[in-house]
Parts: sequence; structure tokens; C-alpha cells
Amino acid sequence: MAIWLLSILAIVFAVGVHLYQKFANLVHYGSKITGPKAYAVVGNAARFFSMTPAEFLQEVHRLSKEWGKCFRIWLGPDLLIVVTDAKKVETVLGSQKYLDKSTEYDFIRPWLGDGLLTSSGRKWHSRRKIITPTFHFKILEQFVEIFDQQSTVFVDQLKPMAASGEPFDVYPRVTLCALDVICESAMGTKVNAQLNADSEYVRAVKAMSNVAFQRTYKILARLELTFKYTSYAQIQEKALAVLHGYTDSVVKNRRKELTKSNGDHNQNNVNDNDVGQRKKVAFLDMLLQATTTDGQPLTDLEIREEVDTFMFEGHDTTTSAMSFILGVLAKHPEVQKKVYDEVRNVFGDDPSKPATLAMLNELNYLDMVIKETLRLYPSVPIFGRKMLENHDIDGTIFPAGSNVIIMPYIMGRDPDYFEDPLEFRPERFAVETSAEKSNPYRYVPFSAGPRNCIGQKFAVAEIKSLVSKTLRHYEILPDTLAPPEKLLVELILRAENGVTLRLKKRN
Repeated sequence: MAIWLLSILAIVFAVGVHLYQKFANLVHYGSKITGPKAYAVVGNAARFFSMTPAEFLQEVHRLSKEWGKCFRIWLGPDLLIVVTDAKKVETVLGSQKYLDKSTEYDFIRPWLGDGLLTSSGRKWHSRRKIITPTFHFKILEQFVEIFDQQSTVFVDQLKPMAASGEPFDVYPRVTLCALDVICESAMGTKVNAQLNADSEYVRAVKAMSNVAFQRTYKILARLELTFKYTSYAQIQEKALAVLHGYTDSVVKNRRKELTKSNGDHNQNNVNDNDVGQRKKVAFLDMLLQATTTDGQPLTDLEIREEVDTFMFEGHDTTTSAMSFILGVLAKHPEVQKKVYDEVRNVFGDDPSKPATLAMLNELNYLDMVIKETLRLYPSVPIFGRKMLENHDIDGTIFPAGSNVIIMPYIMGRDPDYFEDPLEFRPERFAVETSAEKSNPYRYVPFSAGPRNCIGQKFAVAEIKSLVSKTLRHYEILPDTLAPPEKLLVELILRAENGVTLRLKKRN
């Protein structure tokens, strides 16, 4: 019995020494960064254990007010350094040294694999080089046609709400519109989600997003050792079966179609000379025709990774932005009038007139409204980087293994960065007083630097198309009985009680 006990103690001691050696550097420098009191083994995990996503967001915001623009949180063995200091953010985002995503991105790898959002090193550089031409302005013009068609379906689906004048949550309907847009843009397929609201794919996206975010701060779900024993693992498995099953099927069928219908490969290559005169090309088609730096085509798995990434980043994020913009226009009629007047000036009085990229680019005041909305409601309120080595960033040592958590949500509401931050004032982004130009890293809703959002122009054009089309048909009115706003994070920012508003048909 004594020998058995000694053996157990020896193993425990050996594991303890190993863990100490592994985390000594992390603990040494982590202890020098201010933050809430942490406890052995669990750190600050108990603080967040039973919190909802809405409570988590507000708690981190409260901690930032208490501990400043750079503080640490321990979630078990993981060190998170929350940074809202614009100078430190500039150093991290603007450098080629800090390109690896934080541990939190591991929680969406089961869905997105090593696509552009989650990959690093040579693989990320290679994928970025392959995908960048996808957002050439000539290709974006083709996507605008899809934006306009699906926005037309969107306003048509809103007719019953305008007729009744009753308040309703616009978020689910925007979600279906965004899904229709991204399915057709990314995969060249129509799912008609707006006409079939009970979409299994939408439910799977929501379930997977919720699981991934819950894993960021709930210790049992965060650790791989214990995650498989939680209910989240079962939810994730079911969601991935739907998400991957759908993409795999589309990729397989699309590859067959292209092989069958296009004997001449050169005729189908996308380049600057012929892209404007060709048939519409989906993101998937370009990936199927793309080659790596060594001349090899992408495998079906690699294509699925990028299509799923495009679906995630171009679906949930734009849904968040478009919903919040419609909501703020309802609450600020004077802003809505300025946007509507601008839209009429560009499109005239025919509400069915198709939008073009040139028309959307003329909507300068709407552009300011979008930027001001994203300041208060950034679609991605949290993103992070992983420190692979010890780095001195503006006087603070960020140890190897730590996760740097950057929060555009908190930065956009910081009175040190924006005067009267809770006031909705699009004019902040007027050219002559541009908040972006005077303080570029205080405002980073699309991230910044080498890993900035590659689809930013795509997103802004889609948002402009839907908002302008909606305003050409309806006046947006507030829901005067709506409960106080409560925001939560499920990878993207959304309102816990939805975005409720009323509509009135324009004459």
C-alpha cells in the first residue's frame, strides 16, 4: 500500500514540476499585469462560470473600467490579457510579428478548419494570396446584383409587417436575407431561406456560434480534456454534421458541374481582363479554379475550409451590422431622414430601380452611419492574438503562451477616445473630422494591419444595398414598448431581445 501511495505521489510531483516549468514564465510575467484577484488552479474561472453571454460582455466592460486599458484574466492555466489601449492595439495589429490567432479561435476550428480566419504562417500567407483577387472590384460588381435581388425579396417579405404597423424583431429576417446572399455569392446555390424561414443551416450556425463562444470563458468547456464530457460537445457534433454536410455536397456537385460544362479551362480562368464580361462567378468557382504557390489545385477539404469561413464571416457579421443599423435608424429619425434624402438623390423615386456598385459608392452619409453603428455595435466585438514568445509591447511584457484579447466594443464606447461615446453621431466620420484618421487604432471594427478583414468592401456594399432598398420602401419607426437594450456575444454581437421596430409604407 505504501509503495502504491509513493508511486502516486511521485507521479503527481512529476506532473507538478512539468506544469511549473511550462507555466513559470507565464505566471511570472502574468503576475506583473494588474487584474482581478485570481485563485490557484482555476484563476478567475469561477467568476464567469454561471454567466450568460450578455453578463460576460458587461462584466469584462466593468473590469476594464476598474483595471484600465490593459489587464489580465486567468481562465485555469490560460492567461488572457485584455487590451483596449490604442497604442498597444496598434503595435499588435500593425505588426507582422503577431499574426497567430489566440486560443479562442481553436473553438471554431472544428467548423472552419485552417481557413483564412484561423490559419497562420505560410499557410495563411498562401491562402490570403489566393483569396485576395476574389474581392476585386469587378467581381464585387457581380455580387451587387445578388445583393439587390435578395434585398428585393427582403422588402417584399416585410409587407405584412408594414401593413399591420405592429413591432417585430427584424434580426431573424435579416439573418435569412444574409444567408441567401452568402449562399449564392459563396457557393453559387440558392437556398431561398427567406421563403423557407425554418432553415436547418441557420439553426446550425447559431448553435455552433454559441458553443464556440461559451468555450471562451466556461472552464469545463474551454479545456479539451473536459469539453467532450459537456453537453456542448453533443450540440457541436450535430451542428457540424449539418454545416459540413451541406458544404461538402455543394463543393462536390459544383466540381462535377464545372468539369462537365467547361472543357476549356482557360476560358473559365478569372482575370482582370475578362471578369467584367463573363457570367457571374461564385467564390466557390474561383477556389475550384485556383492553384497553390506550387501549382497544385486546392483539395475539397481546403475548399470547404474557405467556403465555410466565407459563409461564417459573410453571414453572421453582416446580419449583426444590418440589424443594428435598421434599429438605430428607427431610434434616430433625423439621421434616417438624411439617409433617405441621400438615397432618393442617388436612386430617384423608383423604389425598384436596381442598385449598382457605383450608386452604392455615392451613399457617403450612409457610409458614415455604418461606421458610427459599428463603433457602438461592432459585429465582432472581440478578437485576439497568441504570443509565441515574450514581447515587450509599450512597456508591458506579454509572455509566450498568453492570449491578447482586443475589444473594439469597449474601445468604441471609451470616452477617452470618443466624445460623448453613447451619443449616436455619424458626423464623427465626416472627412474633415474623421475619427478614423485622427485615431486609426481606436476604431477597428474590421480589425487592422496584415490580418484585417479581407471582405470589408463586400460587407459594406451588402449593408448599403439592403438598408437603401428598405428605406426606399418603408419608413422605419421605433418600438416604444421595447425593453432596455441588452447586448450579448455569440462570436458576433447581437441584442438579447432582438432588434424590434415598426414599418410604415412610403407613398
